[in-house]
Amino acid sequence: MLLFFTLGLIVHFVFFASIFDIYFTSPLVHGMTPQFTPLPPPARRLVLFVADGLRADTLYELDENGNSRAPFIRNIIMHEGSWGISHTHVPTESRPGHVALIAGFYEDVSAVAKGWKENPVEFDSLFNESKYTWSWGSPDILPMFAKGASGDHVYTQSYDAQREDFGAHDATKLDTWVFDNVKEFFHAARNNQSLFAKINEEKIVFFLHLLGIDTNGHAHRPSSRDYKDNIKIVDNRVKEIVSMFKHFYGNDEKTTFIFTSDHGMTDWGSHGAGHPSETLTPLVTWGAGIKYPQKVSAQQFADEFLKEWGLEKWKRRDVNQADIAPLMASLIGVPFPLNSVGTLPVDYLNNTDLFKAESMFTNAVQILEQFKVKMIQKKETTFPFLFTPFKLLSDSKQMNILRKARSYIKQGEFDEAISLCKELIHLALKGLSYYHTYDRLFLGTSVVIGFVGWTTYASLLIIKSHSNLTRRVSKEVKKPSRLLPCIFVATSILVVFFLLIQACPWTYYVYCLLPVPIWYAVLREFQVIQDLVASLLTFPLSCFICYLLVFILGIEVLVLSFFYRCMLTAGLTAFAIWPFLTQLWIQAKITSLSWTFFCLLLAVFPLMPVVGRVPDISLVMGAGLLVLLLSLFVMTSLMKRKTSFGKEELLVHLLQMMNTVLSMYIVYSTHSSLLKKQGLPLTNQILSWATLASSLVVPLLSSPVLFQRLFSILLSLMSTYLLLSTGYEAFFPLVLSCLMFIWIYMEQETLQQSGVSSKQKLTSIHFSYNTDITQFRQLYLDDIRRAFFLVFFLVTAFFGTGNIASINSFDLASVYCFLTVFSPFMMGALMMWKILIPFVLVMCAFEAVQLTSKLSSKSLFLIVLIISDIMALHQPLCDCNVHGHLPGVSQWSGTAAHN
Repeated sequence: MLLFFTLGLIVHFVFFASIFDIYFTSPLVHGMTPQFTPLPPPARRLVLFVADGLRADTLYELDENGNSRAPFIRNIIMHEGSWGISHTHVPTESRPGHVALIAGFYEDVSAVAKGWKENPVEFDSLFNESKYTWSWGSPDILPMFAKGASGDHVYTQSYDAQREDFGAHDATKLDTWVFDNVKEFFHAARNNQSLFAKINEEKIVFFLHLLGIDTNGHAHRPSSRDYKDNIKIVDNRVKEIVSMFKHFYGNDEKTTFIFTSDHGMTDWGSHGAGHPSETLTPLVTWGAGIKYPQKVSAQQFADEFLKEWGLEKWKRRDVNQADIAPLMASLIGVPFPLNSVGTLPVDYLNNTDLFKAESMFTNAVQILEQFKVKMIQKKETTFPFLFTPFKLLSDSKQMNILRKARSYIKQGEFDEAISLCKELIHLALKGLSYYHTYDRLFLGTSVVIGFVGWTTYASLLIIKSHSNLTRRVSKEVKKPSRLLPCIFVATSILVVFFLLIQACPWTYYVYCLLPVPIWYAVLREFQVIQDLVASLLTFPLSCFICYLLVFILGIEVLVLSFFYRCMLTAGLTAFAIWPFLTQLWIQAKITSLSWTFFCLLLAVFPLMPVVGRVPDISLVMGAGLLVLLLSLFVMTSLMKRKTSFGKEELLVHLLQMMNTVLSMYIVYSTHSSLLKKQGLPLTNQILSWATLASSLVVPLLSSPVLFQRLFSILLSLMSTYLLLSTGYEAFFPLVLSCLMFIWIYMEQETLQQSGVSSKQKLTSIHFSYNTDITQFRQLYLDDIRRAFFLVFFLVTAFFGTGNIASINSFDLASVYCFLTVFSPFMMGALMMWKILIPFVLVMCAFEAVQLTSKLSSKSLFLIVLIISDIMALHQPLCDCNVHGHLPGVSQWSGTAAHN
């Protein structure tokens, strides 16, 4: 058995790692040559303003009085430059957003997870290609573009990370710090000859990262006065900076200005997924090389934004976020970032048609270079007779398109040349995606074969060791054939030979070889398979089909619940009906009614919006009061029954009640302090962390009696959960725990009804009681239902109040009792603990069910494992037919649209 569990851990670790290795590998390739437009650029310098977390609608729309909250930017739109919407990609976070803007490619999800400030993968950027770049702003963003730069020409100046405080009195200081330091920099340059000479060079970039809007959005929501006033301040200070640049450079009209954002923000103050409020960001450009405003009579867009914003007369030019990098490169005449997948938006350029065509041609060649390198890499590691090239862009077609485009440029047919280059870019990007996902089907199939083998082997082990299903059929034990190991050894040698010739990475050997021993183990149990088939043939066919359909339906409901939370409601509603379909309703009416009531009550939560959208501290207070009332009721009941509830247990119980009261006070006072912009009180912060620490220890001091221990765990975890709550979700673990208590009683009733064991009082069972192994019973069909209930309740614990697969479900306000200074990993850990608290409650209840049913935890664990593995098989089976988009971030959140 130890060998089995060791093998199981290895198998699941490998299969989990394969997700990142197959679906989240870096799309970047290296070995390309820099490409730049041979004609003189229109600008000597570029100023990039990135207003972090700024939504397009909030910038462009008019206020309640019909005035713009960004009058300078709006004046630019109407009189000086071009504007539009920049469409971002998931995940809508600061790091990948800035990488798309400045490097021109969409960073894969695994790179975001590997490091926030460092470069997990090497990539080229506009800053690296520039002569000099000076940047001011957040210490979370600037270092990643300086570290990977070749040479010493990217300079950064950041404020201290402690300034990024969501509870600060005035978050706009983050932006005013940037503007003030830019002014001081230019003032100092007048008295520094070396610096003065540098900033008068050509091909230089000034980058101003403005974090105040994002901070105010997280702290106060985008609809707040703080968020909108911050936009006004930024607009006014941008106006000052633009005026300063013009004055410093003597109005030489060689400066280009670009104002945009890395991502937007939801109405509830979060971002990360694919909601339009997160993916639609503003883009306003003006200055050297930028087209002047163009009035039009009508514009064709699917949305109604133009009319809402009062900008229907001024031509709107939308782009993808990665398109901004080649635009900036062409404006200052530097090579396009080597890894850029952006298409140059020529409609923004105010230059000759020749310049536009040449720039577009350069863009096409730069992306085609990546395609060629990717194709060569894949060709070198694949058998010639197995290699399938990207047919839409053969070598001859590449040469033909390039030759035609060059011919059009020479003949002055620039529009035709630009159109042809766009077609080449489109095909090259499709080819990049094709080669990036080239091995996905092969590796995915290997993983599926191994996973199916493992699930089959685990099922056979359960049947063989933990059930009576096959023991009555055959008692003969046949010696295993010697031919079988020889076949599998030969298979392994062939696989190794095949992979070795193709010079595949070592991980390919793991994915392809692991199924071999697994299936060998399965076929060694051929006798069990025969006995199982013979035993199943004795079952009535109608019953077998009925059970199979119910099992499949249950699995599909679980899988769909990851995409549609309402499926949890459907499942809980079905659970509520369960007692009425059995004898439980007659045998235990009060328990059955309680089960139905709490199932239906819990079913309400998945229908509600994810947490954080409508914060309401009064609901948190209400949940705390309910916990206190329930505690008083339980305490008085235990004291009346004169159970093992002595003074020590009473003291622990009262301590936990005081903890709950303290948590309610901390939540209320912290909320009030933040509303007054007085920050997080130090006392509250210390008490919050102390409460979190004590919640892990205090339950160990409680009585080992099953009921008392479970209730003590609930009280301790609820005090922490209250500190991490902002609204209705504070009721969730309470309702879930009540259902878990009823579940324990229901399972006792089912065991008594089936005659498996007699009913025991929860006040007489000890958690510390070690059941003799001889008392463990064999598995019955009903145990599959128990395991399914566990999996369903675990999924409900994860998705009941939010969508953990969608980043924008996480509300930073939930951790404000612990810290307000931006710390992604600490905040992430706290929010993860909030998600895990209901999970812990369910697991404790399941342990009680296992204890009361005298069932081996190993056997129940194996059933749960098989159900989970069958669910996990859905993803690779689906993704084998879906080759994501370059660069593989489309799988980041399959549920973002279903929040």
